[in-house]
Amino acid sequence: MTRKTKLILLVSLGLNVVLIAITIWGMMKLNFVKEQVIINQVQEHLVELEGLIAHQSRHQWSDPNLVTTKLGDVLNGILQSIRTGELLGVLSQSEKQILTALYSKFRLYPHDELYKFVDLSEEDKHDYELLRQTLREAEFGLRIAMNDSMDSFMKKAKILEQTILMPSRAR
Repeated sequence: MTRKTKLILLVSLGLNVVLIAITIWGMMKLNFVKEQVIINQVQEHLVELEGLIAHQSRHQWSDPNLVTTKLGDVLNGILQSIRTGELLGVLSQSEKQILTALYSKFRLYPHDELYKFVDLSEEDKHDYELLRQTLREAEFGLRIAMNDSMDSFMKKAKILEQTILMPSRAR
């Protein structure tokens, strides 16, 4: 090989290594974005929902719309996570199935929609209190150590999805 050919080969190899590194770095950033959206938009809202249910239960449901509004935030967060993950192409099929199943089950609970507040019956309040217990059992709750790991979140979400009870109004 001539000196010119060797130089072209080395430059080509160097550029390939740089392109591979950039691709790997980009994929890592996409996965980070997916994890942050799910952790911030779903996990944190689930913890806040558990805390609000506990607060309302202790205060005779003085402001139940705090709970129904927060459930709306949970639902929006799940949808946003699914859409973001799909658009970025980084949401696995099992992650999508778990999030979709959670969305379907949470959607059965009374929740606020735009410009429309829900009135909770005593049965609804009881269902929310059972939901609180289920959230805590799945380790989504105040004063429960949280992990920012996607694997940890998905394991808890799967447990939650499998144990969540159907509310009375949906039976």
